Amino acid sequence: MTEQNPYQGDSGQWGPGKPPTPPGTPAAGYGYPTDTPSPGYGYPGGAPAQGYGYPQQPGAPAPGGGAPLLALGDITVVGDQILTPAGAMPLRGAIWNATDMSHTEEKIPTHAIVLAIVFFIFCLLGLLFLLMKERKTTGYIQITVTSAGRHHQTMVPALGPETFPAIMGQVNYARSLSM
Repeated sequence: MTEQNPYQGDSGQWGPGKPPTPPGTPAAGYGYPTDTPSPGYGYPGGAPAQGYGYPQQPGAPAPGGGAPLLALGDITVVGDQILTPAGAMPLRGAIWNATDMSHTEEKIPTHAIVLAIVFFIFCLLGLLFLLMKERKTTGYIQITVTSAGRHHQTMVPALGPETFPAIMGQVNYARSLSM
């Protein structure tokens, strides 16, 4: 099929004031050379437009105040501010707290009990299946921050018993930034 759109009248015309292209001519675009290359990144003799690409021009402020130093749930520390959904708070003098509201259960899984019963009939070694344990952590870790008379709290789900020590490390880092 060589026509661009067989259901359109004047199939070679794509817009007002544009001459039709002969069939078999590839359109100018990615991978096809044009008569006049546009100046910019990758083309000799041209510089990219201001504010485009990496690295940024010297002296230009970073958008959003810089890279985040710390993120705890929906609380983000950027530069000298604490960003929350309710608004920004100053980092200096902030009070941070974390409360572990998670718990870990340990139980014998059902398949271990079934295997112990089945293998008990054949040999007494089937009782070793009762040593299998399954640990499941549920709950949340509550993080609160208070600064300049404002207060915000967030809940981070506890994925395992190691979640609270990891969160406490981040909270201690936030406390050190707040001094």
